[in-house]
Amino acid sequence: MAEPRSQGPDFYCAEVLSGRTPVQVAVESDGVPGFHQPRPRWPVHIVVIPKRHVESLIALDASGTELLVEMVGVIREIAERIVAEHGGCRVIANLGDYQTNKHLRWHVVSDSTLM
Repeated sequence: MAEPRSQGPDFYCAEVLSGRTPVQVAVESDGVPGFHQPRPRWPVHIVVIPKRHVESLIALDASGTELLVEMVGVIREIAERIVAEHGGCRVIANLGDYQTNKHLRWHVVSDSTLM
C-alpha cells in the first residue's frame, strides 16, 4: 500500500479523495466511502469519511443529519461484515486534540486484544 504523502490538516481531502493516495474501498455510498486505512493501527481498520469536507462531528449543524444517517448506514454495513468474520468490532470517532486530521471520520476496528 502507498504511504501517505501529506499529514496536513486534511489528509483525507488532499490525498484519499483526490486519488493521490490509493485506498481499498470496502463499502461506498453516494457521499460516503468506507476504506481500509492506509496505515492501520489494528489488524482490521476501516475508515468511513464524508466525500465533502466536514471538520469534525462537533462542526456539524442540523443540516448534517442526512450526512450522519448516510455515514451510519455505511458503518453498519462494514460493522456487520466485521462482526460476522471476526466476532466483534469497535466504532471510534476522535475529537479535539485526539483528532490528528481535521476531517470527520469514524474508525471501524477489530483486534483480539480489544475484546
